Amino acid sequence: MPRLADTPLSVLDLAPIREGGSAADSFRESVALARLTEQLGYTRFWLAEHHSIEGIASAATAVLIGHVAGATQRIRVGSGGIMLPNHPPLVIAEQFGTLETLYPGRIDLGLGRAPGSDGATMAAMRRDPYAGVEDFPQRLEELQGFLGDEQPGQRVRAVPGQGTKVPIWLLGSSGYSAQLAARLGLPFAFAAQFAPGYLFEALRLYRDNFRPSEVLERPHAMVGLPVIAAENDAHAEYLATTARQKFLGMIRGQRTCAKPPVEHLEMTPREEMQLQQFLGAAIVGGPETVRDGLEAFLEQTGADELMLNTDVYTLEDRLRSYEIVAEVWRG
Repeated sequence: MPRLADTPLSVLDLAPIREGGSAADSFRESVALARLTEQLGYTRFWLAEHHSIEGIASAATAVLIGHVAGATQRIRVGSGGIMLPNHPPLVIAEQFGTLETLYPGRIDLGLGRAPGSDGATMAAMRRDPYAGVEDFPQRLEELQGFLGDEQPGQRVRAVPGQGTKVPIWLLGSSGYSAQLAARLGLPFAFAAQFAPGYLFEALRLYRDNFRPSEVLERPHAMVGLPVIAAENDAHAEYLATTARQKFLGMIRGQRTCAKPPVEHLEMTPREEMQLQQFLGAAIVGGPETVRDGLEAFLEQTGADELMLNTDVYTLEDRLRSYEIVAEVWRG
């Protein structure tokens, strides 16, 4: 029985900067995408945290969330995710408490452990290179305390933030966050949009070890997924070369802005294998191919929700991809 029609779909936006474009262009396009996907019935619009990466404008994530939330009406807006070890828990609570106060019932707080940057950038952020390795659960507990109800004798409060109970998700691409989310009874989001290799094991660990909580009675797993939809398979494959060029650049140590699609990509067999490790879960094609791919993926994973990332060069192609997905999703 088809699952797609009954599965919530959401959007992951990295606020990409095109070759020849600017961060200002990126922010305008994020708003355009959020408005369209809100109209199409997508559930969430999440923005990532990355620092000092040419081609990605989502560095001040909370600021950008506020910008997008202010330009939309209903869609939930959140982080996919805030890297908890990069920030004091109190500051995150104040930022997201402010967002929840401004846009009540519409804010999500997705949390990760990765630095979202390289070693030099971590040093510039004054981040301890070992932060989050051993103390992530303690930092998470502290953050939950600042967003939850005030406790007797509590000396420091998040104002605003205290009592807002902004929904927290744990994000990851390995078993660590899956097991922690299970133990704490939190929703879990797996990053198959760039690291699909551990997907099935992470979902198994999450479901097998889940403990009901005040937040969730049963496990809720969302999976991030690269999807590029176009009018036909050939055109979708052509558009997908923008994302493939980006990951090839990473493999070669050359991070760049988003490049226009090309007819052919030169790569070695080793690079092709490495590219598959990043984009192995990608669904690329025309409407029927995308529908069948999404149905098969849901059948294989049992995901409760999908968060789609569409990395193409032009805004028009990006918007059209989400429209095509919505057409096959809603029938």
